[in-house]
Amino acid sequence: MDLPLKGIIPPLVTPLTENGELDLHGLNNLIGHVMGGGVHGLFLLGTTGEGTSLSYKIRRQMVTETCNLVQNSIPLLVCITDTALEESLHLAEHAKQAGADVLVIAPPYYLPISQTEMQDYLELLLPKLPLPFLLYNMPSCTKLNLSIDTIKKARNMGALGIKDSSGDLDYLKTLLKEFENNKDFSIITGSELYLPETILNGGHGAVAGGANFFPKLFVDLYEASLARDMQRITLLRKKIVQIDNTIYNVGQNSSKYIKGIKSALAALGICGDFTAPPVARFDELDRGKIKAHMDEFFLDTSFSLTK
Repeated sequence: MDLPLKGIIPPLVTPLTENGELDLHGLNNLIGHVMGGGVHGLFLLGTTGEGTSLSYKIRRQMVTETCNLVQNSIPLLVCITDTALEESLHLAEHAKQAGADVLVIAPPYYLPISQTEMQDYLELLLPKLPLPFLLYNMPSCTKLNLSIDTIKKARNMGALGIKDSSGDLDYLKTLLKEFENNKDFSIITGSELYLPETILNGGHGAVAGGANFFPKLFVDLYEASLARDMQRITLLRKKIVQIDNTIYNVGQNSSKYIKGIKSALAALGICGDFTAPPVARFDELDRGKIKAHMDEFFLDTSFSLTK
């Protein structure tokens, strides 16, 4: 695996059947679709992948089946975050045995913890990990925004980089500036609209949820950013804004982002849109809205150039 980690790394959704089992046919379609779009890696069991809502059985199966389908052709990242350290280690070991490349670690959720407690947790967890690891900053779900000091300590303990999903551009720029001399330490944004800023300021890529259904669009934007092609960046970013204003904004609940992505995939015939409880998929009316938005994208000739 080449370092630093870089490029477009979709946070893969977990295709499910109506009864909550892993949809193997849908998973095969999805992986073929995103890899056909030229993505540079896959991120399993993150927020978009509903990792914390899945049974441990489904989590392990998702890792195994994906590794079998990808066959080491691109890096596979597996989020092992859990409320219990022992369960994180169990999944870490399974990921290694299945053939994954990198583990992803966010602060344990539910109980609020301090920066010092997070640093102590890392000192306990990291020496026991069987694979390299990437930090994951997701304060909206974990109640902790990782400090620069915490990130530095993790880097000194072997962190390959950080995925920042804070949605805070100033924080992201601080990360980029702080670690600009650490050439093998990846700064990867989890906010799709910040992909150009990340690359233009020395960062490495994006974990972009929209790359589940329009992978080539995000690969094109990544390549335009590397080339510093501002005209093309402007054109492509408008497409990302369209996605943000449509697919991610159907429905009322904060879960609309995950529902929207799965519904878009269903509209493309790639996999179903069933979700893991407590989240329920969109009703028929909202599924129809997503289908209409996707149809509009395909009728827009300027948009179709990027698919």
